[in-house]
Amino acid sequence: MNINNILKKLDSMGSKKNKSKMGLFGIKTGNALGIAIPELRAFAKETGACHETALLLWKTGIHEARIMASMIDEKDKVADSQMEEWVNDFDSWDICDQVCDNLFSRTDSAVKKSIEWAGREGEFIKRAGFTMMAVLAWFRLGITDNDVEKMLSAIKKNASDRRNFVKKAVNWALRNIGKSGTRYYKQALNLAKELSVSKDKTARWVGLDALKELSKENIIKRAGMREKSFLKRAGGK
Repeated sequence: MNINNILKKLDSMGSKKNKSKMGLFGIKTGNALGIAIPELRAFAKETGACHETALLLWKTGIHEARIMASMIDEKDKVADSQMEEWVNDFDSWDICDQVCDNLFSRTDSAVKKSIEWAGREGEFIKRAGFTMMAVLAWFRLGITDNDVEKMLSAIKKNASDRRNFVKKAVNWALRNIGKSGTRYYKQALNLAKELSVSKDKTARWVGLDALKELSKENIIKRAGMREKSFLKRAGGK
């Protein structure tokens, strides 16, 4: 399917009602069509993977076209320069999260970029860094003990960032590192405890919210189960 036919199809899938709902969730809708993510994902699956088409979709600037681009792009063909170009175009939390989850976290540069972006000042670039950490930790995508140490250090350093889309991503990353398995549970829990008594209001919220979840019995049990699952896949005991 060529790019013009894809754009025509996307336009026909748009809904004013959905677009209005998107605005209620803090999503910028100036260039949005109002397409639900499940419908968009189904269409992306029908279209099939194509790096060149993904690049063309991104250049349209259309909200859903950019999300679809992350669904059909080929991770092995994504260069660092493309990642930098796209992350600098992020203008909404959902595009940030979708692109990081669907595509960026699957690339060879994922861990490196998560650390780099967490140290940048742009709101959605910084969010992208911590969103990547959350996804990488949850799926244990090529992260090492050293990577986790760097991630936790970045979380501690940025826990006081008051920007809503940043602090929530920082909190998300901390919780997911803790829930990724017993290997990192204690480290995340200790940082959550440290932040929970911070004099900074935002850092204290990040810590308290993470501590509340990581202290739940079912979460502790799940972390152990996930650790066993990862070890089994890795050929361990």
